[in-house]
Amino acid sequence: MSKFLIVCLGNIGEEYAETRHNIGFKVADRLALDAGVKFSSGRYADVAEVKHKGKTLIVIKPTTYMNLSGKAMNYWLQAEKIPIDHSLVIVDELALPFGKIRLGPKGSDGGHNGLKNIQEVLNTKDYPRLRFGIHNQFNKGGQVDYVLGKWNEEELKTLNDRIKLAADAVKAFAFIGLERCMNEFNNK
Repeated sequence: MSKFLIVCLGNIGEEYAETRHNIGFKVADRLALDAGVKFSSGRYADVAEVKHKGKTLIVIKPTTYMNLSGKAMNYWLQAEKIPIDHSLVIVDELALPFGKIRLGPKGSDGGHNGLKNIQEVLNTKDYPRLRFGIHNQFNKGGQVDYVLGKWNEEELKTLNDRIKLAADAVKAFAFIGLERCMNEFNNK
């Protein structure tokens, strides 16, 4: 099978557009830009079809808000008849340094509400994911404000390069598979 579902987590609305929590949407936008395609409104998500080296990537930005991401992922897996191991969820990660990406075949939700909902809806933790580091530089009790906060000046200097790296990793995932992709990108 040469079709993949790329689930890019974020929140809809201008107020969230440039926040750390929306890194999934930023990677989705980069994938569409690189392929010269645009997103259109679909059921539970904005959708773009990206072609890369004979592979088709159905890239979705759920319009359900983060906490209901599982609804969009489940719908598009079924609608496109894509097996779960051909999906990749892109998510922000507090436990990684800024801009570091980490691919893996499964894992816990780590307290992330988008992953928590996906896990509940799909009834499994076993789905590939790409975690994008946003660091955890906030005071006790400040997590929500930090995650929903805008990138700082220092982060903005390299943000686009790191988004490009994540988009390249997504394309590599579809072309060379998760294992080789992890070897190539997890230390960059």
